Amino acid sequence: MQVSKSMNAVHRAVTCCLLALAGLAQICRAHEEHAHHHGMQSSGPELGTSAAVDAQGRLWIASKETAGNAQYVVLQMSHDMGRTWSAPQRVQREPEAISAEGENRPKLAFGSKGEIYISYTKPLAKPYTGAIRFVRSIDGGRSFAPPITVHANRDVITHRFDSMIVDPAGRIYIAWIDKRDLQAATARKQPYAGAALYYAVSDDGGASFKGDYKIADHSCECCRIALALNPQGKPVALWRHVFAPNVRDHALIELTPDGRRLAAPVRATFDDWRIDACPHQGPALAYSSDGTRHQTWFNGAAEQGGIFYEAVGPDGVRGAPQKLGSAQAEHADVAVQGRRVVIAWKQFDGESTAILGRLSNDGGRTWREHEFARTQGASDQPHLLAAAGGILLVWRTQGEGVVVVPTKNGE
Repeated sequence: MQVSKSMNAVHRAVTCCLLALAGLAQICRAHEEHAHHHGMQSSGPELGTSAAVDAQGRLWIASKETAGNAQYVVLQMSHDMGRTWSAPQRVQREPEAISAEGENRPKLAFGSKGEIYISYTKPLAKPYTGAIRFVRSIDGGRSFAPPITVHANRDVITHRFDSMIVDPAGRIYIAWIDKRDLQAATARKQPYAGAALYYAVSDDGGASFKGDYKIADHSCECCRIALALNPQGKPVALWRHVFAPNVRDHALIELTPDGRRLAAPVRATFDDWRIDACPHQGPALAYSSDGTRHQTWFNGAAEQGGIFYEAVGPDGVRGAPQKLGSAQAEHADVAVQGRRVVIAWKQFDGESTAILGRLSNDGGRTWREHEFARTQGASDQPHLLAAAGGILLVWRTQGEGVVVVPTKNGE
């Protein structure tokens, strides 16, 4: 055991040194999270939590509960925007492994009639492998159906880092990172960069899924997929792509319910970041009603690395990317509600971790800086939700629990 710990420590140290040599010292902490996802030692708590607001204005969170060796996804609900919470409710009858930290955590969404939908990644026995699982309740959380596996492919390979969204017609889209094409290329002794993206669709409220529709070959291996509805109610995916020869920028595509590709993926960022590694920091995406695309992402190219925000107009005209925070900024999120745009990110100053942000009431033309919350201990990534009363920040910390902060117009 001591040798294993030493080897893991050496691996992490070498990885961080290599990243520093590439001008990427600021993402070593993120790469530590990546290391834990692949079976290496980590002493931090699993705080990965997702949040959503239902049609009645109630705030819900989905997270992981560990009881001895048993693991469950649990739900909690708040009537008062996080001041009090219901007791954790397990959504599975039988325990199974759950990914719940970093870029990989249970996801939560609602149907038009109060249905509760939960997706999550179930790690399998072999390293780097997983299955995308789905649970639903059609009675408002009083009972849950047994979990099902979303994808038809049942190879013991990577199916991980799921993202979920529900369109206005009630269809459920679940996208994930998949390595079946890498496995096939390896068997043919052919090169294959990164992984691939796939998705499945349910048009019967989660009773079944169809698909294993391929979005694209050559995605980054461990960065979350951002899903958002455009003004037409169509789901759009934004992800870190591997452009030839090995450029880790981002790509964008609209998803369809039958898997038909309406157009080829388009490039969404142009940093020309060339690195044979995954920063474990995916993008965020939101749309204004006029079709303006608001996106945040991480890039470590040259000496210009950090977290960035950009607005792209409905005509495709790009704004200038804006760097957010310091070199320690990470894991940004963005939300839009009317003319209100809010960006939040996590930033460590050597002593404590803060959630910092920018707020705009004019669609992103002008901004105000703001600190939303701070903690001394471990914490999850920030999440922004557009609710009836405005945009909320939801952030889980080890010390303070789940912190809920309204981003008021006066701030």
